[in-house]
Amino acid sequence: MRDLARLAIDEAIRRGATYADARILRFRRQELRAEDRRLGSFSDAEDVGIGVRVLAGGAWGFAGSHELTREEAVRVAAEAVAVARASATCTKREVVLAPEPARTGTFASEVRVDPFAVDPADKAGLLLELTEGLLANTGIRKASAWMTLRRAERLFLSSEGHDLESDVTTTGCAYTATAVGNGDARSRTFELPPRTLGYENLDRARLLAEVDRVAAQAVEHLTAPSCPEARLDLVLDPHNLALTIHESVGHATELDRVLGYEESLAGRSFATPDFLGGAYGSPEITFVADNTLPGGLATHGFDDEGVEGQRWDIVREGVFRGYGTGREVAAELGMERSNGTCRADHWSSIPIVRIPNLSLMPGQRPLTPEELIADTKDGIYIEGRGSFSIDQMRVNFQFGGDAAWRIKDGRLAGMLKNVTYQSMTTEFWGSCDAVCDERFWVPNGVLQCGKGDPVQISQMTHGAATARFRGVKVGGAVGGLKPSTGVV
Repeated sequence: MRDLARLAIDEAIRRGATYADARILRFRRQELRAEDRRLGSFSDAEDVGIGVRVLAGGAWGFAGSHELTREEAVRVAAEAVAVARASATCTKREVVLAPEPARTGTFASEVRVDPFAVDPADKAGLLLELTEGLLANTGIRKASAWMTLRRAERLFLSSEGHDLESDVTTTGCAYTATAVGNGDARSRTFELPPRTLGYENLDRARLLAEVDRVAAQAVEHLTAPSCPEARLDLVLDPHNLALTIHESVGHATELDRVLGYEESLAGRSFATPDFLGGAYGSPEITFVADNTLPGGLATHGFDDEGVEGQRWDIVREGVFRGYGTGREVAAELGMERSNGTCRADHWSSIPIVRIPNLSLMPGQRPLTPEELIADTKDGIYIEGRGSFSIDQMRVNFQFGGDAAWRIKDGRLAGMLKNVTYQSMTTEFWGSCDAVCDERFWVPNGVLQCGKGDPVQISQMTHGAATARFRGVKVGGAVGGLKPSTGVV
């Protein structure tokens, strides 16, 4: 494999490329889904291929193939150079890359139990046990459970001397109970945080322990009153915050979007370079990007430009400090080095800037979620992920949740339905006055982040502890909200 990558790079340079890299990737993915008392689907797919990226004439070119032969490596390299030369005829400026020292090395995520070595019958059995448990609760008419298992083995070489290998395994599992009654249907979901760990991440005991609670809350949701239209204090759990962080901070601080290179899927951003040093949130808010986070979904050792995983501030005590970058956009902003967030979702895709593991850091003083609720006179407590909407500049947004309760005089006073909250990004994060401490920090994440045209799907962790936001506009949802399970 290494010889093929070197051959492709040498051929690209021979044809006039000033830079070339080659990635050989092998992907394996298992997806299992149980519907009620049967296995609804099971897939196990694997593919491998090579992607070659070059600079020629000051422009990018890329080509890939699933055929790993010497002849195909040469052909792909030639095609990538031809694409670059064609692109150079219509570019306004030459691509410049921020420097990156050549490195060699390997990286592997921690795997104590290989998920692909576990008997498929055991995996299916776990999902069926979960759905059976949900359906045993009165009022539950529909139950589903799903599991995703991924492995990516990657070899990266470049004309600058990089020679890197990685082996990353990802595991996740979740389930949903749907109750029917009173002319309505309502659901409740439980998800273990997906992580780059082995099958040990799928804690059977914890999954089963939440079944009856999830079912009972789905049933309770049927008779809950609708959310009032008002300005109320919000207490948001880590899973709910994960999606809000993703959409209003993660995508907003991808530097290619900021500079106007990527406009698909609500692509631009308000967080332009002249906003650096401005107020992104209250002093309680610190967002740290960390692609070295153990078990983080974007912890891959290095990105698809050979830049090692790093840790840096996006927002520090409310002040906007930085971006996720690739080498090209880092150079455009005059940065000495990229922070390593340029990734491709497949050997056939060209790398683009992707959100890193990006987390809201826990508060510094001891504070439990129960204490935070007890200190809230009139508000709403929201758990889990719901639907969302956000504008093209990542400013105006609306988020829902999976379950919500009214807070009255420091106590939970019953569930609500049709709960949404609306705000503007800096106003919302500026309204945060408390974040629970590190004991309650949870590394939730996103497995289906879509970006680009054609779309690429990536994954990243968004950790948080329960936090409070003062005076946020709530209500106004019509006809209920469905959980967002697709691309985010």
